[in-house]
Amino acid sequence: MEVTLLSSITLIVLGLFAGAINTLAGGGSNLTLPALMIMGMPADIANASNRVGIFLQSLTGAIGFKKHNRLETTEIMPMMVPTLLGGIAGALTASYSPESLLKPMLLGVMIIMSLIMVIRPAMIVPDIGSIPLKVSESKKGWTGLVIAGFYGGFVQAGVGFILLAAVCGVLRYDLVRGNALKLVCTLAFTTMALIVFIARGQVDWIPALILSIGFIIGAHLSVKFAITAKSETLKQILLIMTLVGCGVALLF
Repeated sequence: MEVTLLSSITLIVLGLFAGAINTLAGGGSNLTLPALMIMGMPADIANASNRVGIFLQSLTGAIGFKKHNRLETTEIMPMMVPTLLGGIAGALTASYSPESLLKPMLLGVMIIMSLIMVIRPAMIVPDIGSIPLKVSESKKGWTGLVIAGFYGGFVQAGVGFILLAAVCGVLRYDLVRGNALKLVCTLAFTTMALIVFIARGQVDWIPALILSIGFIIGAHLSVKFAITAKSETLKQILLIMTLVGCGVALLF
């Protein structure tokens, strides 16, 4: 992929929006993955390079939520086991899939996930006053985290919705704390995915790092917004991001 001033600015702007979307909801990679492929990256390289920004965005967001005491640290390790198991399997599947199959698979999965979120957005919004469950208390929550990890390791785009479905919809965390835990889970399986992709030489580092600048800025700004916004506002944003993600996935 040729890196020019215009493409660099485009990547930073897209990364900013994607980082904000991923921190508050999910589906930011519905913007960045198609853009990388349109700019000339093969599907496997785009899928791998996008993870650099996701890693740094998740790290930035998780640290931000932790500083504001919105991260439930006691549940981090119990969530890591199912998430990492799924993530490793998903990353290996993506890395070894033929490029001719990977692009339609990536875009197809993005469209399906976006449509599900439009049709059933209520599945990731817990009732007000719900008492969160521990991962050890919920087989559905454990299974949901494995599925989210696999999907995140495989394609990433839209995985935030699956994680919110598991963390908020099943384990009953509110959207702020759910988003914080979502970012930690994303950081975990993205680390595993990056190890696989780097080992196989599938990361195009220059555009990946340029894109990461936007991801980091978007995550930083969104954490500040999330901790002050009303619950109803976050729900409305979640629905809007779902519609945007669906539209972009269908467009590309």
